[in-house]
Amino acid sequence: MVQGLTSQGIVVKFHKEGLEFTGENNPMSMLMLQIMGAVAEFERSLIRERQTEGIKKALAKGVKFGRAPKLTLADKCQIADLVEQGQEKNALAEQFGVSRQTIYRALKEVQA
Repeated sequence: MVQGLTSQGIVVKFHKEGLEFTGENNPMSMLMLQIMGAVAEFERSLIRERQTEGIKKALAKGVKFGRAPKLTLADKCQIADLVEQGQEKNALAEQFGVSRQTIYRALKEVQA
């Protein structure tokens, strides 16, 4: 990415490291850029590894990931009954605080 930017005449500065890349063919700046890239890639792989370990431990403890469902099974059954009675899906979506698409998904789940 840095090489692409410098080839367009853009100067890339890393303030924290005190590095500046202008696009000129300087072996030292190329070495520094490659070292920074390698270190960043190494750090990212370590982070991924730790994250995977943490997720495995959490799953072993029974932690559930993701967003909690807005509708319970009882809510879904109630929605199905109300639709059968002729209630509009828009009104049900407002009543339960969900989108119309969620109402349709709930109906599909109850029918299955």
